[in-house]
Amino acid sequence: MDFKQLYLSIDGRIGRSTFWLKFALPIIIISIILNIIAGVMAGTDPNNPNPAGFAIVGIWNLLLIYPSICVYAKRWHDRDKSAWWILIGLIPFIGAIWTLIECGFLKGTDGSNRFGEDPVPTA
Repeated sequence: MDFKQLYLSIDGRIGRSTFWLKFALPIIIISIILNIIAGVMAGTDPNNPNPAGFAIVGIWNLLLIYPSICVYAKRWHDRDKSAWWILIGLIPFIGAIWTLIECGFLKGTDGSNRFGEDPVPTA
């Protein structure tokens, strides 16, 4: 699956390995680095912090909205569920745990489903 299909399209399915290796882990690593940079840029003076670093983190988070929707939609599709299940993430605490378990740890449906072919065919 190419970059455009993975991050900019809601169609299709992706497996857990694609989700973790091409989406979740890179985003986690980049976010940690950006937060460290933001903290360093903020300085040590609590009365006069530099907001530029936090603006960078905010822009990064805004840029992630659409690609995140696309990737999570494909993971929900792999579980043979509608992309509307993304909305469960809006429920505090429970939604995040549910999404992590369903999209991050549970295997997708074997074979074809209503959203396409199995992204990780078994031999």
